[in-house]
Amino acid sequence: MDIDFKEYQLSSELRGHEDDVRGICVCDNVGIATSSRDRTVRFWSLDPSDKRKYHSSKILLGHTSFVGPLAWISPNAEFPEGGLVSGGMDTMVLVWDLRSGEKVQTLQGHKLQVTGVTLDNEDIVSSSVDSTLKRWRKGKLVEFWEAHNAPIQTVIRIPSGEIVSGSSDTTIKLWKGKKCAQTFVGHTDTVRGLSVMPGVGIISASHDCTIRLWALTGQVLMEMVGHTAIVYSIDSHASGLIVSGSEDRFAKIWKDGVCVQSLEHPGCVWDAKFLENGDIVTACSDGVTRIWTVHSDKVADSLELEAYASELSQYKLSRKKVGGLKLYDLPGLEALQIPGTSAGQTKVVREGDNGVAYSWDMKEQRWDKLGEVVDGPDDGMNRPILDGIQYDYVFDVDIGDGEPTRKLPYNRSVNINVPSVNFAEVYNPYDAADKWLLKENLPFSYRQQIVEFILQNTGQKDFTLNTSFRDPYTGGECIGFWLFDPFYTGKTYIQAYPKGMLIFDAAQFDGILKKIMEFNNALLSDLEKKNLSMSELETSRVAAVVKILKDTSHYHCSSFADVDISLLLKLLKTWPPAMIFPVIDILRMTILHPDGASLLLKHVENQNDVLMEMIEKVSSNPTLPANLLTGIRAVTNLFKNSSWYSWLQKHRSEILDAFSSCYSSPNKNVQLSYSTLILNYAVLLIEKKDEEGQSHVLSAALEIAEEESMEVDSKYRALVAIGTLMLEGLVKKIALDFDVGNIARVAKASKETKIAEVGADIELLAKQS
Repeated sequence: MDIDFKEYQLSSELRGHEDDVRGICVCDNVGIATSSRDRTVRFWSLDPSDKRKYHSSKILLGHTSFVGPLAWISPNAEFPEGGLVSGGMDTMVLVWDLRSGEKVQTLQGHKLQVTGVTLDNEDIVSSSVDSTLKRWRKGKLVEFWEAHNAPIQTVIRIPSGEIVSGSSDTTIKLWKGKKCAQTFVGHTDTVRGLSVMPGVGIISASHDCTIRLWALTGQVLMEMVGHTAIVYSIDSHASGLIVSGSEDRFAKIWKDGVCVQSLEHPGCVWDAKFLENGDIVTACSDGVTRIWTVHSDKVADSLELEAYASELSQYKLSRKKVGGLKLYDLPGLEALQIPGTSAGQTKVVREGDNGVAYSWDMKEQRWDKLGEVVDGPDDGMNRPILDGIQYDYVFDVDIGDGEPTRKLPYNRSVNINVPSVNFAEVYNPYDAADKWLLKENLPFSYRQQIVEFILQNTGQKDFTLNTSFRDPYTGGECIGFWLFDPFYTGKTYIQAYPKGMLIFDAAQFDGILKKIMEFNNALLSDLEKKNLSMSELETSRVAAVVKILKDTSHYHCSSFADVDISLLLKLLKTWPPAMIFPVIDILRMTILHPDGASLLLKHVENQNDVLMEMIEKVSSNPTLPANLLTGIRAVTNLFKNSSWYSWLQKHRSEILDAFSSCYSSPNKNVQLSYSTLILNYAVLLIEKKDEEGQSHVLSAALEIAEEESMEVDSKYRALVAIGTLMLEGLVKKIALDFDVGNIARVAKASKETKIAEVGADIELLAKQS
């Protein structure tokens, strides 16, 4: 089909998803499928009453985390109305029958997020952040191989039958079976999207903001430059047109290597695809799928076009900054109804699309308008630039010890554009020092020295401010808060240990012991289970264990008999699952006792691993909240004792997989316990320099951070884990591939201060990458 280029206009909007639309699949002329961060896949059919509109005819439910890549199965004997293949962050590949709307296959095997799916005749080929390509046939894994040295972001099949993959290692590879026949080198950052260019070769989209057209020999035929941020997706049409979607909020249309039109969106454009008739479908982070057309009879009516223009305008205003402040964070004119408290007091308010400063006239008892607030103290062209950002000052800092000179940026103020008035909002030098020390990975002992340097060199010698330090990742050297414990009507205090390790170190021992005796009596009265009950001697041993645990001031000199640990492990193995949670709780506290931790480790090393058996038991369906809660807390407490680090690292995959569903538990205490486990693992695996483990933990933390119903403290700990991994770990690049910037922006917009603060810190780390 050959069409001359015409301007695309909005045709219709497909509304229904509750979060970002991540992927698009054009299903021949049958309809359109979309995937979303809301964990669903939707199938959209043409509205019979209005041929330019679509309606949601099927909602496919089955993924437990956000859904990304999609592939269409044309109608055949097995799928008379066609089928879909979807991949998700939950590591699953699901196959759907569109006739019933049900999943018919669950393909398990990837260890991390599935990033691409494509059909190779009747086979399915999938790609993943775990760096592998996997081939599935009739629901079974038939082959797999590590195709790249970094996460794979996309996979397609080309007409000649080869598979092509794009990776975070910046390369594209062409595969004949499991053999790499060609490596395409040229991009300078992650290759995020691939598509076939009929009769020519392939086109690629990259985090380096460019698009490339390649011959199948690996030769670059053309480079297209125009996007100002990550390019996520790419597609071509038989007419020769190309469409790309980007973080910069534009879907761009390219003809002969030149951008001929930019379609602006109120959010990131995750995906863009052509329909056969030349129309374009775009997936946006605002949760809306849009159809764009060059056909005059399909253009939206004037009211719809005006509504979209207004939506764009409102979105841009919501992001507009006035002197470094968000315009929409400023109070409205109603704030001027409140009298000032001192002569010359200044207030900035929102007036229309601008921020305007007012000064209080004490004599006249009124607010006098000073002028519009603008960015920068003077002509921006004269301000120094560092990493592409303008600052009031960029200092050279020599920290000695043979270290290289570091660049310290600082903005002193936000000025008001009134020649006769010198007004400024002074920035906090302590915040500037904290962020800079984090960025440069320097000790916080330099903090006061850096602050004094800033004040001395910016003329702010009289500056006074609260100097208390808030570590943006751990909240300080120690974190603590109280949580309600539903099982023993008490509270559990969480105490941070060195290097950010968190434990559950308090318990209502009388309640725990009472529950154990209650369960033991129930076993005694049951003829079939009487043999599982404890003898009088054994009940006295349990009471003795509790007595030792309660006397925390003598932990340094008290000890357990080996039979005490054996008894607890025997109860874990033999008692019915519904009765073991108080036993696990005693074990949780025993782990915190130095002698208890050592004896338990000896049993685990010398005999069957009862702890792993316990984890399997408490996480097996049907799960009991009490078992999950005590089980996760017990494992979390192991992080206090370094002698357990090897065991924790060795069983990392099994432990995290066992508890992986806990982030979506309706029990807020289970959520929090799981988040604490994730944070502890992040700290441990950074110390161990375990890149694979860090990737696994990062994936789990991102699932928690994305969960809308997540309890605040749970989400906070997950974000702390993400920030810690980005700051000190080996997975910063992988984090960016996981779209951590988008998660950071959502967190930054939270009404919860600590969520917003750590979101801002993660966003800063992402921008510095």
